[in-house]
Amino acid sequence: MCVAQAYFARVNRITIAVDGFSSCGKSTLAKQLAGHLGYTYIDSGAMYRAVALYVMENGLVKDGKLDREGLLRVMDGIDIRFQHDPLANKSVTTLNGRNVEERIRSMEVSNHVTLVSPVPEVRAKLVKLQQAFGREKGVVMDGRDIGTVVFPDAEVKLYMTARPEVRAQRRYQELKGKGAEVEYASVLENIRQRDLDDTTRKADPLTKAPDAFEIDNSDITAEEQFVKALDIVLEVLARVGQE
Repeated sequence: MCVAQAYFARVNRITIAVDGFSSCGKSTLAKQLAGHLGYTYIDSGAMYRAVALYVMENGLVKDGKLDREGLLRVMDGIDIRFQHDPLANKSVTTLNGRNVEERIRSMEVSNHVTLVSPVPEVRAKLVKLQQAFGREKGVVMDGRDIGTVVFPDAEVKLYMTARPEVRAQRRYQELKGKGAEVEYASVLENIRQRDLDDTTRKADPLTKAPDAFEIDNSDITAEEQFVKALDIVLEVLARVGQE
């Protein structure tokens, strides 16, 4: 990024919302943009995963069903934050003071996210937290409803998508790389189920904001995707700087 671009990013701080389907590279892109622009990255999906981990660890799921009333009774006691890990040199998710960054990325947690994410009270609490995190601008946040609910006035809205089979293969390779014993078929099934749940839930379903830029990354590299997204951001930054 040239000196002029860096100046625009620093002085004309904006909010960047990255929405899209599961395992389509939202977090990767959001982290790239945040690092490049010197912005704060916030992983909204990690917050829902942390709630899912909480219900798993506290007996609030039985026979695949969520104890909704039990969860609502303890929601005020669930504290989710993002802290810098100096050893890993990255931001990590904490649940009631405990680093759960690795734990929330497991397939087991993935299979429980759709139990908690549709609950309106859960979404309302997390949206308030997310909006508080981004109040000072200079933020990149990814999720399912960032451009439509959390930051409807975001200057840049990106909507990420890719074919389910492509996303499943990427997720499968990621999990195998971490030593997880998983089958591609089960990962694909999880992806399709999450797509259905995300787009049909009553509370804040995944939809493309009318003013969002859509990027289908089925057949492009992460670097090509980053360049395309950065061009969009820089164009908006230049426009904001002229207003």
